[in-house]
Amino acid sequence: DNVNFMANNLTSQVRQIAAVSTAVAQGNLTKKITVDAQGEILQLKDTMNTMVDQLSAFADEVTRVAREVGTEGRLGGQARVRGGSGVWKDLTDNVNSMANNLTYQVRDIAEVTTAVANGDLTRKIDVNAQGEILALKTTINRMVDQLSSFASEVTRVAREVGSEGRLGGQARVEGVEGIWKGLTENVNELAGRLTTQVRAIAAVTSAVARGDLTQSITADAEGELADLKDNINTMVSNLRATTTANQEQDWLKSNLARISRLMQGHRDLIEVSRLIMSELTPLVSASHGACYLMQDGELRLIAGYGIQPGSSPRDRFALGDGIVGQAAQEAKQIILENVPGEYITIETGLSRSAPAQIVVLPILFENHVLGVLEMASFNQFGEVHLAFLTQLVETIGVTINTIIANSRTEDLLTESQRLATELQERSDELQRQQEELRRSNAELEDKAALLAKQNRAIEIQNFQIEQARRTLEERAEQLAVSSRYKSEFLANMSHELRTPLNSLLVLAKLLTENTEGNLTSQQVEFARTIHDAGSALLQLINDILDLSKVEAGRMDIHPQELSLPRLVDYVEATFAPLAQDKGLSFVVQVDTAVPDELHTDEQRLQQVLRNLLSNAVKFTPKGEVRLEVAPASPDVLYVDETLQVLDDNILAFKVVDTGIGIAPDKLEVIFEAFRQADGTTSRKYGGTGLGLSICREIARLLGGEIHVDSAPGRGSVFTLYLPLSYTGPLAAHDGGAIAAVPIDDEEVSAPEVAVTGFTPEIPPQAEPPVPHMAQAVEPQEWQGGEDPLNGAKILIVDDDIRNVFALTSVLERHGASVVYAENGREGIEQLERNEDVALVLMDIMMPEMDGWATTSAVRKMPQFADLPIIALTAKVMRGDREKSIASGASDYVPKPVDVDRLLERLRGWLQRSRGDGGAGASVGAGSGARHAAPAELRDAPEEA
Repeated sequence: DNVNFMANNLTSQVRQIAAVSTAVAQGNLTKKITVDAQGEILQLKDTMNTMVDQLSAFADEVTRVAREVGTEGRLGGQARVRGGSGVWKDLTDNVNSMANNLTYQVRDIAEVTTAVANGDLTRKIDVNAQGEILALKTTINRMVDQLSSFASEVTRVAREVGSEGRLGGQARVEGVEGIWKGLTENVNELAGRLTTQVRAIAAVTSAVARGDLTQSITADAEGELADLKDNINTMVSNLRATTTANQEQDWLKSNLARISRLMQGHRDLIEVSRLIMSELTPLVSASHGACYLMQDGELRLIAGYGIQPGSSPRDRFALGDGIVGQAAQEAKQIILENVPGEYITIETGLSRSAPAQIVVLPILFENHVLGVLEMASFNQFGEVHLAFLTQLVETIGVTINTIIANSRTEDLLTESQRLATELQERSDELQRQQEELRRSNAELEDKAALLAKQNRAIEIQNFQIEQARRTLEERAEQLAVSSRYKSEFLANMSHELRTPLNSLLVLAKLLTENTEGNLTSQQVEFARTIHDAGSALLQLINDILDLSKVEAGRMDIHPQELSLPRLVDYVEATFAPLAQDKGLSFVVQVDTAVPDELHTDEQRLQQVLRNLLSNAVKFTPKGEVRLEVAPASPDVLYVDETLQVLDDNILAFKVVDTGIGIAPDKLEVIFEAFRQADGTTSRKYGGTGLGLSICREIARLLGGEIHVDSAPGRGSVFTLYLPLSYTGPLAAHDGGAIAAVPIDDEEVSAPEVAVTGFTPEIPPQAEPPVPHMAQAVEPQEWQGGEDPLNGAKILIVDDDIRNVFALTSVLERHGASVVYAENGREGIEQLERNEDVALVLMDIMMPEMDGWATTSAVRKMPQFADLPIIALTAKVMRGDREKSIASGASDYVPKPVDVDRLLERLRGWLQRSRGDGGAGASVGAGSGARHAAPAELRDAPEEA
C-alpha cells in the first residue's frame, strides 16, 4: 500500500509537472502546479510555478510593448519584468532596446515627413538605421532632395514670370521621374503658354501705344485669358474704327474749312467755280469734274476738271434734262455706278477708260437750285467723300448766293448812282432851261412850240425820275430786310448776354451785401467792381438796343400826365450824389412860370435828361452842373417848323456845365452813333458814343429838339425843347433835331460842356422811384413786419442753372425755400407734387414747353388759378410782355433782374396773396381781368 501510495503521489506530481511543462511549451502560461508535494518535489513545484509567473509577466510586458508600438503606434514603451534575471533579463533588455531603436527611427521619419507636409524641405532623417529602415531612410531623404529641387525651380519660375515679369523661364529638376517629372513638365508648359500669351498681348498693346492699330492677338488661349484676348482684340478693333472715323471727320472738317477760306473774298462766279474744280476734284480722288450754274432758267457749264476737248460735254441742261437736269429738278443727289464706256471716258496720256462711279449733286441755297456739281472717279467714292461733298455743296451754295447778291447790289448801286447823276444833270439842265425861260419870257409866245417840246422833255425826265425812285424803293426794301435780320440778331444777342449777366449781377450783389461777414473789405470791393462792370455792360446793351429801335423806327412812345416836381426830385436824387463825389456843385432851377404837369413819355424824358446830365458831370472836372427848366424863349429858331407854330407851349430843359467844351467842327459829329468829339486812341474819356444819338432821336419822337451851344474850355449848354402836350413825333431831318450855335461871351453866363453819349453808373441809392402800375390791379406794398418771403415756398422754372443758382441764393437768404424745374413739363410736375408753392418765377424761353404754354397750362388747373406767376426772360421781344400777361402771368420782369426790386415785387405778391386769399393773383383765362406789369417793367428794353 505504501509503495502504491508513493507511486500514485509521484505519478500525480510528475503528471501535473508534465502538464504544466507541456502547457508552457505550448505557450499557455495560465497553468500552475497545484498538487501537494513535499521535499524536493515541492521545490520543483515552486520553481516551476515561479518560472510560469516570470514567463507570464515577461509575455504580458512584451505583448504590451508590441501592442503599444506595433498596433497602437505609441512609441517609447518599455517592458518591465520584476525579479527577472539571466536570460529573461537579457530578453527584456533586448525587447526594450528594439523598442527604443524603432521609436527613434520612426519618430525621426515622422518629424521629417511632417516637415515635408508643412512645406519645410530642409529636414532629413539622420538617425542610425540598418536594413530596410536604412533603405526607407535613404528613400525619404532622396524624396526630400527632389521635392526641394522641384520647389526651388517652380518658385524660381513663378518669381521670374509672376513677380519679376521675366517671361520664358523653365524649371530644370535633375533626376526626377514619374509624377515629379510630369509636374515639372506641366509647370514648364504653363510658363511657356503664359509667356506666349502675355508676349502676344504685350506686342499688341505696345503696337496700340505706338499708334499701330493693325495688329491683333492670335495666340491660343482658354478661359479668362481667352476673354482678355477677345476684349483686347475688340478694343483694338473699336479703336481702329474710332480712329478711322475721327481721321475721316478731321479730314472732312479741315478740308471744308480750307475750301471755305479759299472761296472767301472772291467776286467772280467763274473764278470761284474754277477754284472749286481745281481743289475739289483731286481732293475726293475724282478724275473728272464739271460745275454747272443756273443762268436764265438753265444750267450752264462754267468750269471743269479733266474734261478733254474731244469729249464734247454738253454745256447746257434744262431742268429735268439728263441726269444733271434731273438732279437740279429734284434737288437730290444722284449716284451712277457701273457706268458704260460710251457714257463718258476719262483720258490720261497713257490710257482711256470709263469711270467706276459718278455722283451728281445739286447746289442749293434756301431750297433754291443755284447749280450742279458732277464728279467722276475710277474708284468708288467713300462714305467720307460723299459726306464731304454733301456738306460742301451747302457752303458753295452760300458762297455763290453771296456773290450773286453782292453782284446785284453792286449793279443796283451803280445803276442808282448813274440815275442819280443823270437826274442831277437833267435837274441842272432843267434849271438852265427855266433860267432861259425867265430870260426869254418876252418871247414866250414866239417860242410856244419850243416850250411844248421842252415840257415833253420834262415829262420824260419825270418819268425817268419816277423809274429811278422805284429803283431806290426796291433798294430800300432790301435794306429793310437787312434791318430785320439785324433786329433779330440784336434780340438774340440781348438774350444771350442778359442770361449770364443776370446770374452775374445777382451773385455780385449778394457778395457786396456780405451778410455773413466772411469777406474782407477788399473782396467786397472786388464784388462791387464786378457788379458795377456788369451794370455798365447792361447799360451798353440797352443803349445798343435803343439805337437799333430808333434806326428801325420801332421805339414806342407812351405819353401820360407827368408830375414835374416828381421829375425834379428824381433828377436831384440821382445826380446830386454823383456831382458831390466829383466835388461839383449841382443845381436845379425851375421857373415859376413852368406848369406842374406836362403830357409826355416820362421814361423817355428821364432817359434824355440822364444822358445829358451824366455827360455834363463826366466832362466837368470842376465848377458846377445846372439844370434849368423854363418856358422856351420866343426867339429860339427851331429846325422843325412845327415847334415854331406851338410858340408858348414849349418847355426848355437846359443842362449847363463848366466843363471842357466842344470844338465847333465837332458839334454835329457828337450826335452820330459811335462818334465822339475825341475819338482818338489817346482820348481821356471813355464811352461808346451812343447816348447823344439816342437822345436826338428820342427828342424827335417826343416832338422836340436838342440844341447845343459850346466852345472848347468854356463849357456847354444842351437844351431840350419839348411841347407841354405830346402831339406826335417830328419829321426826321438829315442833321437830326439839333441846332449847333457857336458860343458867345454875352449870351452865356456859364460855359457849357461837351458830350459823347457815355452814361456813367448811377448809384443804387439814387435809382429812380418805382412808377405807378399801368393798371389798377397790382401787388400790395410791403409795410414791414414779418417778411412774407420767410417760410414761403417758391418754384423757379428756368433751363439755365446759373440763374436758378443765383435766384435760389437770394431767396434762401430771406428765408424762402426753393424748388426748381428745368422746363415747363417739369414745372407742372413740381406743382402737382408741391401744392403749397406760394409763387412761381417762370422763364419764357425753355425747351420742350416754353413759359407761356406752361403758364396757360397752370391756369387751367383749378387749384393754381390764383397762384402768383411772375414771367422772367432775357429776350425781351416786342409783344412778350402782352403775351405773358395774356397767357396768365401775374407780372413781368426782364432779365437781368434788379435784386432789390424783384424782392419787393415778390413780397408784394406774397402779401397780397396771403391778405385776400389770392385776389391779387392773375385769374383764369375766362375772367378777362389779369394783372399788368408795372410801368418800369412795361418800358423795359425790347428788341430793335
